[in-house]
Amino acid sequence: MSSITASSLPQISARRRVTDKVMRGSLLGGTILALIPLVLILFYLVKRGLSGWSQSGFFTSDPTGSFFGNPGGIRSAIVGSIEMVLLASVIAIPVGIGVALYLTEYGKQSWFANTVRYFVDVMTGVPSIMFGLFIYIVLVTGHVGGGFTAWKGSIALSLLMIPIVVRSAEVVLLLVPSSLREAALALGAPRWRVIGKVVLPTAAPGLVTGSLLAVARGMGETAPLLFTVTAAFGLTLNLGTLMNSLPVQIYTDIQSPRAEIVNRAWGAGLTLVLIVLLLNIIARFIASRSRRA
Repeated sequence: MSSITASSLPQISARRRVTDKVMRGSLLGGTILALIPLVLILFYLVKRGLSGWSQSGFFTSDPTGSFFGNPGGIRSAIVGSIEMVLLASVIAIPVGIGVALYLTEYGKQSWFANTVRYFVDVMTGVPSIMFGLFIYIVLVTGHVGGGFTAWKGSIALSLLMIPIVVRSAEVVLLLVPSSLREAALALGAPRWRVIGKVVLPTAAPGLVTGSLLAVARGMGETAPLLFTVTAAFGLTLNLGTLMNSLPVQIYTDIQSPRAEIVNRAWGAGLTLVLIVLLLNIIARFIASRSRRA
């Protein structure tokens, strides 16, 4: 016979309610405690960043490199970051999705596919500076295509972005029902057509979300660019030369003894955070739309 009697049930129910309230309160308290530093950082960043935005020509001029007079703005840094991350995305997103398609559609649980997954996981945990050092040793010191150039920085960023795209794309592709693949194969369609006409369109919203998260990660990295691009003041669209970027601009400006240049660093930091925030909002919006669909 059970040791629980009818008279003990109200006590157990009351104890469970108390335990539930205690755990909910602990979770809420821990969440608030974790959010306090984040809120303070964002408040300070907005406060200092807006003072940088108020400087003359902040978004419409380039850094002057002069210690006296108007220090200039961050136009070249914004354009350079967008251009380098765009090239990195063109490299990383197709490669990452292609690797994920192999792992889910062909390799599956083979030893080679598991080896690829292992190295992708290793790359995910590698510090970003290692990618910059790798490109520096292989391409910069080897003078492949010249010395420090923007396209080498894009390659370093793409190496950082590829494992993020692979892991997110693999998870999304595994969510595509196997019945859809089997139905298309039963109709006589070859596997490559099933992937192109059924699997990829079904997983497209999730693939876009994962790709945007990887782009946001690459947008804020500084270390790979320091070893491959360094810094330049002028605006240029030539990926074969030195190019400015927001992370490097912040890194160099924050070390200046001049208040106007330090304020420019805070303004550039706020701009970078807003760009990354916008990319994450777009990713979340696409993800929510795909779940409702």
